[in-house]
Amino acid sequence: MAATRAARSLHGLSTELTARVPQLLEAMRSVGTGLELHSTLDRICETAAELADARYAAIGVVDTEGRGLSDFVTHGISPADARKIGHRPDGKRGLLGALISHSDTVRLADLTKDPRSAGFPPHHPPMKTFLGVPIRVQGEIFGNLYLAEKKGGGEFNDYDLHMVRVLATEAGIAIGNARLYEAATQRERWIDGSVAVTTALLSGGDADDALAVVAEQARRLADSAAGIVLLPAEEGGMEIVAVSAENPATSLGVVIPAESPVVDRLLEGEPVFVDDAAADPRMIGKLTSQYGPCMMLPLQSGGRVLGALVTPRARGGRPFTEAERTLATQFASQAALALMMAEAQRDRERLAVFEDRDRIARDLHDLVIQRLFATGLMLEGAQRRSIVPEVRDGVGKAVDELDVTIQEIRTAIFALQQGPAEAPSGLRTRVLREINMAAVPLGFKPAHRFLGPIDAAVGELVGKNLIAALREALSNAFRHAEATRIEVVLDSTVTLADGRPGVRLEVADNGVGIAEGGRRSGLRNLRRRAESLGGSSSYGPGIGDDGGGTTVVWEAPLQPAVQA
Repeated sequence: MAATRAARSLHGLSTELTARVPQLLEAMRSVGTGLELHSTLDRICETAAELADARYAAIGVVDTEGRGLSDFVTHGISPADARKIGHRPDGKRGLLGALISHSDTVRLADLTKDPRSAGFPPHHPPMKTFLGVPIRVQGEIFGNLYLAEKKGGGEFNDYDLHMVRVLATEAGIAIGNARLYEAATQRERWIDGSVAVTTALLSGGDADDALAVVAEQARRLADSAAGIVLLPAEEGGMEIVAVSAENPATSLGVVIPAESPVVDRLLEGEPVFVDDAAADPRMIGKLTSQYGPCMMLPLQSGGRVLGALVTPRARGGRPFTEAERTLATQFASQAALALMMAEAQRDRERLAVFEDRDRIARDLHDLVIQRLFATGLMLEGAQRRSIVPEVRDGVGKAVDELDVTIQEIRTAIFALQQGPAEAPSGLRTRVLREINMAAVPLGFKPAHRFLGPIDAAVGELVGKNLIAALREALSNAFRHAEATRIEVVLDSTVTLADGRPGVRLEVADNGVGIAEGGRRSGLRNLRRRAESLGGSSSYGPGIGDDGGGTTVVWEAPLQPAVQA
């Protein structure tokens, strides 16, 4: 063991140094305790300060390029003083930068007089005596251990130097073990996150909810300030479609323009890594001003780019390591594959629905209409043979009702045979399409009513979320309510509680209602969609006897404020 050999080399140097060996051994034992990397660095700083009787200690972790510091851990400086000092050293200039480029032991009686010193930032405590020792992990420079301000006003002596060298050797071993443990733990977390995303995407839920899961998992795994999913926009560029952040409404629906250099690279399937999003000239838009280090990863599978995943950290945050970049890239590839599989699954389900609609349309045309037509002919014959005027009038009315019924069935057949691409894309048409599609599994067509200029008043972002909310509400009514009557009301003339003009969707049924302690995932989805737009969602009594069933109310402002 390298530390043991270094400790043995102290034998015979002096009585004073030999007397301090027990303290050194205790320090080495303390350093080797625990496997979490950052707590290990904290423990090394504290132990080194005690061993050399220093007021301050720090470890500067050299970045992967060897040009600066990726982390800076301190001991002896209070959190309040650290906040006053501001940004931690980057190691690209001054004495710390010199120690990175020339990893040698440095001992100074007054560091302020050293020509390599660049001075201290405002509010930094005064320091003179200095001792710097490199820390090596498996033969490579990991960083430097810094000690400053020997207590009692003296200088760091040879004894301090020898002791700290031995401690740095043991620290290298402890850091190596902690890095291995952290890498294994980190890899396990990203794998578990990929499994969670795949499970969510293939569970058959709403596509927007699946994208939200990708954003949430990416934010958690990358330890970032936000998780953002972008998809190609119709007008070019990329649109933010899912956000996991403190305030997602400020960025949902924002389109990153096609002229952005970042968009070009992402659509070509290339990842983009940024050290400071607020200062990088490639970043376009006000949203980036609040972020620092950022990973932008294409969601691609089989050579097809589906979108992009962005995980920014707050300004001044820790840069992403090479391992984090690799794991995040693998996560994005897995998420893209799961997205493609989920899309294929939804296509199969949609095809099955269309095939079922075609079958129902054929049955209505070939069987029901023919039978109704034959019944009408029989009634007309009976009408001609009847000599009682009242009977002839009654039979005539029945024949007229049959003709109306046949026309209604033919209209339903046309709606069933109409493909999604054949109708205009107005919101009113999309609502009717959802109602007609829901009629197949329900066995009846929900009633509907429109109030106000629906197509002209409701914006695209709100309309998209409203359709998803309608789909969720109708799906809940089919799967859980056991309803025989459903009424859909869409009103674009309402005024929200905060005074803004809004749109309100009401889906009421006469089913069994919401059971106590039952699942609320669908209702939570509705509320989350509404709140992301600045609206709300609630539920209450239905349209059954004595308020039986459920009424779901979903509302949002007509044009939510979105900051570009």
